[in-house]
Amino acid sequence: MSEESAREVSVASDCLPIVDYLQLGEDPHLVANECTNCGARYFDRRNACAKCGKVEFAQVRIADEAVLKAFSVVHRAAPGIPVPYVSAIVETGDGTSVRANVLGLADPMDANLGMHLRFSVYSCGLDDNGTECVAFGYTVV
Repeated sequence: MSEESAREVSVASDCLPIVDYLQLGEDPHLVANECTNCGARYFDRRNACAKCGKVEFAQVRIADEAVLKAFSVVHRAAPGIPVPYVSAIVETGDGTSVRANVLGLADPMDANLGMHLRFSVYSCGLDDNGTECVAFGYTVV
C-alpha cells in the first residue's frame, strides 16, 4: 500500500467501520471481549470462553502499539488494496494478537519480523449510499 493510501483519515461520525470491533471517532481503536475469568480476548461475540468455558466478558481497549510477529506478502488482488501487500499477525503492547495489513511500506519486501508498528485507520471505499467505509491496519513506526 502506498504512503498516500495509508494516510490516516479524519473519521467522521457518519463513517462505517469495516468490523464491529473497530471504534471510530476522535480516537479510533480496537475493542475486544475479554473473559473476566481467565483474560482471554476475542474480537467477535462469544457465548463462552474457548479457553476456560466461562460466560462473562468485559469490553477492553486494545493497545495501539504493536510488533510484527508473522506476515506474508500477498500478490493476489483484494478490494481497495493494491498488490502486493503485507498481511500480518501483530502482537499489541498489551499482548493481544491481531490480524491486519501492514500499511505504508514503499516495498512490501521491506517487512521484517519484530518491526514496531502503530494502529492506523484508512478509507476503504463507499457503500451504495455513498457512506465512507473505514478499515484498520498497522503502519511502521
